[in-house]
Amino acid sequence: MSGPQPDATGTDRAGTVWHTVALLVMAALGVAVLVALNLTLGEANRQRDRALKLQTHSYEVMILSATLSGTIAHAEASLGRYVISADKELGQAYSADWTLASQQLARLDLITRDSAEQQALTTELQRAMAARGDELSTVVLNTLYKRNDQALALFYKARSAPARAEIDRVLDQIGAQERTVLAKRTGIAMKSVARSTGVASTLSVFGMLLAAGAVALGWLTVTALGQRAVARTEAATERDRATELEAAVERASAVLLAQESKLRQVQKMEAVGQLTGGIAHDFNNMLAVVLGGLELAKRQVEADPAAAQRHIDNATEGANRAAALTRQLLAFSREEALRSEPIEPVALVLGMSDLLDRTLGDTIEVDVHAPEDDSWLVRSDQHQLENAVLNLAVNARDAMEGRGKLTITTVGVTLAEGAVGTCQAGDYVALSVADTGCGMSPDLLERVFEPFFTTKPAGKGTGLGLSQVFAFVRQADGEVRLKSVVGEGTTVTLYLPRYVADAPATDEKAASAAPASFEHRALDILVVEDDPRVLAATMGALEELGHRPVACDDPLAAPAALDRLGRVDLIVSDVLMPGQTGPEMIANLLQRRPEIAVLFVTGYAGEAGGAAEFGGHHVLRKPFTLAALERAVAAAATDAMGRPGDGIDSIAAE
Repeated sequence: MSGPQPDATGTDRAGTVWHTVALLVMAALGVAVLVALNLTLGEANRQRDRALKLQTHSYEVMILSATLSGTIAHAEASLGRYVISADKELGQAYSADWTLASQQLARLDLITRDSAEQQALTTELQRAMAARGDELSTVVLNTLYKRNDQALALFYKARSAPARAEIDRVLDQIGAQERTVLAKRTGIAMKSVARSTGVASTLSVFGMLLAAGAVALGWLTVTALGQRAVARTEAATERDRATELEAAVERASAVLLAQESKLRQVQKMEAVGQLTGGIAHDFNNMLAVVLGGLELAKRQVEADPAAAQRHIDNATEGANRAAALTRQLLAFSREEALRSEPIEPVALVLGMSDLLDRTLGDTIEVDVHAPEDDSWLVRSDQHQLENAVLNLAVNARDAMEGRGKLTITTVGVTLAEGAVGTCQAGDYVALSVADTGCGMSPDLLERVFEPFFTTKPAGKGTGLGLSQVFAFVRQADGEVRLKSVVGEGTTVTLYLPRYVADAPATDEKAASAAPASFEHRALDILVVEDDPRVLAATMGALEELGHRPVACDDPLAAPAALDRLGRVDLIVSDVLMPGQTGPEMIANLLQRRPEIAVLFVTGYAGEAGGAAEFGGHHVLRKPFTLAALERAVAAAATDAMGRPGDGIDSIAAE
């Protein structure tokens, strides 16, 4: 007998209901999981966007602080050139750079207002910038009022002023603090992304428990999406960082390239300033030769005229060497080009014997080995080579502490490839300077050619002597070799390439190539010079040449003098004078008398430009000889009058 059967339909229905409920619950949970995942990913994206915005802000602060530092440096470099040259355009360049720096500072103040610490630093920077601006304004005013010496002194003093160091310190601190903030912000963003990823993973696992395979696939998909989101965030962050850094590097490189050539000139002028002590020493040596020669000439002018003439020649040579030293300074600062010419080193060294004896003193024995039959030539600037030998001799004297033996040797040698430094195979003139001094250790030998490196006490040397010798020899495609033994002495040898002169031209060619001689004439000349001694000397020289000069000691009185004289063939004018400069005076006079010839005479190192700087007129450098004055007057008069010799008395050339 069978019992009652269960209601299968009801059971299935109940199961279906439960399945339906379970499916609905699972679907609701699945929707909840999806919503939670969307919210989590959305939060991760918001954190990423916020992190990128903060990073961009930090990069802007760092780049702006670095750019501000470069702008300040560029402004001070422009001011340095303005102080040295008194060029108004350079002063305007400084003003523009400093205005740009102020604008950049205002921008920096604006974008750091979200940080109290950065605002405090920005306030310090504003105070330091204001103090620095006052210091540099003083330099500008002194330059504007032509107090160049005072302006230059103030400029060098300002270079080490506390305000400049404070600006650099605060800018470095702003950059460092912003980098620290950037690192913290990046760390927080990464933690937030990691936290969001963890929540997404947990929800994915819960979804997998709800719907086995499908939810597992969804979990894997969500996990992959989360990982890809993190990777995209990191990649985007790195790309943005690389882009910002690349842009900053490009901007900094552009600034550096633009300033490089200008900074070289500023550094050269700084080096000239540091040379003051050594140059004064050299000038004193040369003036000692001049004064000593003139004194001896006075004593022997009646008893022994030949000896007196010899002493006068020695004094003239000393004065010429002093003028050559000035030309070397102009060449060093790129204000005057070096003059390359064939030189016979043997004759040059033999001709320096008297100068070396007077410079080194009686306690130094000078021994010159220069065979007179050795006629090899080199192509160089004579004064550069003479000063190189003199530099080496003075260094040797100092190494011997004023007592010892100096040996100078000049000999022709033939070198193989690589035998001496970078010298190519060929013929060279070897010029050696050897002393019996203290010698140098290997460590010192490695550094002797470094600019500004010196072992002498403060005020006794600039450290530029050997570096200049090295640069001079390298420019001549030569080489320098040093040999030194501690306690025994040092030998410095200059290897200069031999120069073989071209074959001399035939008499016919030489005659055709020779410049036509000028016919000199007696001219009516107005001489404008504020220094009474120079005025008297110039007047005497022109009278000696047969001209008819009239003196004027004030450029403001020149128009009236010109009206009184009536006829004037030539105006000889100084350049820098109180009240009005020579070029300014000439510009006004030529508006009334454009036919008058002009000759500027100057000895100021800053007026080292070409004729264009003086309106295309001729320029004669001080000091000058009578022959140089005669040539300059003839050239200026010839240019103005077209053809010399119409009814004017002839003057014999030197």
